[in-house]
Amino acid sequence: MNKFFAYIFSVSILLLSCKNGKEKTAETEDQKPMNVLFIAIDDLRPELGCYDAPQVKSPNIDKLAQEALVFNRAYCNVPVCGASRVSLLTSILPTKTRFIDYRAKAEEDVPNAKTLPSIFKDAGYTSISNGKIFHYNKDVQEASWSQNPWMPEGGHRVSYDPETTKVIMKSGNGRVYEAPEVDNSAYPDYKIAQKTISDLGRLKASGEPFFMACGFFRPHMPFYAPKKYWDLYDRDSIEIADNRHLPENAPSSLRGSTEFKTYSFGDYKPNTDEFHKMMRHGYYACVSYIDELVGEVLNELETLGLAENTIVVLWGDHGWHLGEHEFWGKHNTLHNALQVPLIVKVPGKAKGWQSEALVESVDIYPTLCDLANLATPDYIMGESFKSVLDNPKQSFRENAYARFKKADAIITEGFTYSLYENGEEMLYNRKLDPDENKNVVANASYKKVLEDMRNALKNKQEKANNYK
Repeated sequence: MNKFFAYIFSVSILLLSCKNGKEKTAETEDQKPMNVLFIAIDDLRPELGCYDAPQVKSPNIDKLAQEALVFNRAYCNVPVCGASRVSLLTSILPTKTRFIDYRAKAEEDVPNAKTLPSIFKDAGYTSISNGKIFHYNKDVQEASWSQNPWMPEGGHRVSYDPETTKVIMKSGNGRVYEAPEVDNSAYPDYKIAQKTISDLGRLKASGEPFFMACGFFRPHMPFYAPKKYWDLYDRDSIEIADNRHLPENAPSSLRGSTEFKTYSFGDYKPNTDEFHKMMRHGYYACVSYIDELVGEVLNELETLGLAENTIVVLWGDHGWHLGEHEFWGKHNTLHNALQVPLIVKVPGKAKGWQSEALVESVDIYPTLCDLANLATPDYIMGESFKSVLDNPKQSFRENAYARFKKADAIITEGFTYSLYENGEEMLYNRKLDPDENKNVVANASYKKVLEDMRNALKNKQEKANNYK
């Protein structure tokens, strides 16, 4: 009798398991593919409220951060827009001959690579590019996008103040700042937001899964934004860099970007307090302008009921100096040029957390594919940080790698290290010297650290050169 009941019980459990298995299979089959909204913001360093920059008014991005995971230690792989974007969108690291500057193109540097949007497109997603995603929006467009990439007319130099163009530099650029009494709609970034909003509505109606890439120009120079965003700030109260000097023992190879010199400064003279305040004021105004447009896109995502099934990534393509060391822009391997904002919102994952895990821009590609259960090519060089989204307190990488022109760099938890092709080196102890004011490469007490950084860099260089 006991054996009989045991047999009946085991059969019942088996039948129940089969039933539950079928139900789970059905549930899995009924689940919609996870959409992706990828927001790229040009020249945006982590100068936001959610990154402990209280001077900056960024309420919409800060709200997103409260609903997402904020990465405090995210780094670009190339501190210049074109190369940084191609590196991320192919998950391939830069080398001496690949992804050199803003003119980098995937179709020229890595013609056989599959781009991130192409992975989603091939999986049946509608893949769309609005605004600045690739620096050259026609780069590998047929393979990457379901329709031709869309770009507003005029680019990022559209001007509305007659004073702006009274002086035209040899570069063709006018004044570096303007604050006209115009609506949001006056500048191309507004059109990028509206095109994205329109596409979201169309995709909602069709029910198609999507990979939506939305790329904004600002706060890239020139600092043109409606006056109301300039009025958010009291210029006299704006704090400026207090380390307006080269780092102690800086190598002769250390340079700053000269891009800002291609604009007219109007009545301002470089290296003065007034110039620093004006430049920061312009940068902050442009950040607040873009923050408003990001908010409009995210609000539409909520209104359409798409937010509950859409991964949102907000990323800056590289860092930016705001007068530190008298530098303005990117184009070197100091920390300010390499650190980027990265905010990732995944339905059902960590929200309102901050992570100290070291991540690289090339990691975004495999992470999004991992979250969408899509296979990635064997040659990609990034790693999925999906596990960090489940456990924000865990570590991820031991170091991050970047390269610009003739310098390679390694970033660890406590140090940044750069090696130039001529043999010059920089080593900064960011725990003791977070502003990188003293190069300690010649300090004997850092001998072991220096050895470890050199070895780590060598390993990264070998990995980068391994792509065929």
